Amino acid sequence: MIEVRHLTKRYGTVRAIEEVNFSVNRGEVVGFLGPNGAGKTTTMRILCGCIGANTGEVVIDGMNVMDQPEQVKTRIGYLPENPPLYGTMIVRDYVRFAATIKGVEDPDAATNRVLALVGLDREVGGQPASERIVGHLSKGFQQRVGLAQALVHDPQVLVLDEPTSGLDPAQRKEIRELLVELSEGEGRTVVLSTHVLAEIEAICDRVVVIDQGHIVAQDTLAGLRGETGRVRVRLAEPGPKARTALEAVPGVEETTEDEDGAYTVTTRGDVRADVARAMVGYGLLELAEADTLEDIYLRLTGAGDGPEKAETP
Repeated sequence: MIEVRHLTKRYGTVRAIEEVNFSVNRGEVVGFLGPNGAGKTTTMRILCGCIGANTGEVVIDGMNVMDQPEQVKTRIGYLPENPPLYGTMIVRDYVRFAATIKGVEDPDAATNRVLALVGLDREVGGQPASERIVGHLSKGFQQRVGLAQALVHDPQVLVLDEPTSGLDPAQRKEIRELLVELSEGEGRTVVLSTHVLAEIEAICDRVVVIDQGHIVAQDTLAGLRGETGRVRVRLAEPGPKARTALEAVPGVEETTEDEDGAYTVTTRGDVRADVARAMVGYGLLELAEADTLEDIYLRLTGAGDGPEKAETP
């Protein structure tokens, strides 16, 4: 559905991205991860046709973004980190305005459909959110208005830049559930950037990681962990015998004892079932993957090793 090939963008002497390559399959939800200044927003803007690239190309549904911009934009819904909202307009009027400028054939029908889809038909303060002034809504409902303008022309692809930025936990959960519905129930292809790693784990099929303008990894979460994994084993009866039995499990390459008495085991392949069987006799209390998405992300990007960089707009 989306092919990004050899994409490079420079602002004068400043390199934003260089030789960026990745693909997104139809109906897939892909998380776009990277430190501040890594090139996420620049890539998303190029993907949506908002800015051009110095070299490379983006192909969406078989069409080149730069060669066929109008046709491509009918297939893309874009929600930037700061939604392009008019705070003094009534929600319904704003969404209908967005439908009109996007050339929707029946703006009123499209507006009614999308307001219900994103939950803006709910009552807020005694009246539907759709009949309130945009600027009077909470941040969570304003994000829904931003999603409504991105969806009003019924695009096949959604590109979302930090869609839950600034939301409280309850609002993030609501937006996450809405995105799951849009991808699974509606069958849309979604590219999503976020700093909330739990969201990536909850809704994304694959992850693309960018650092300093270069793609450093793209895979499923299981694939990112690689064939060599690490598991944590906690026992009711740890000791030399248990450790010997653990090290004898085929596929276990290294075992280290943690400060709390648990073991961190480096394995070749997924041998958790064999480890569980071997440890049952020693009172197996916990068997879990030791590497979180955060661990993988930090290892790939080196984030936190120095000051954050500011991405050129």
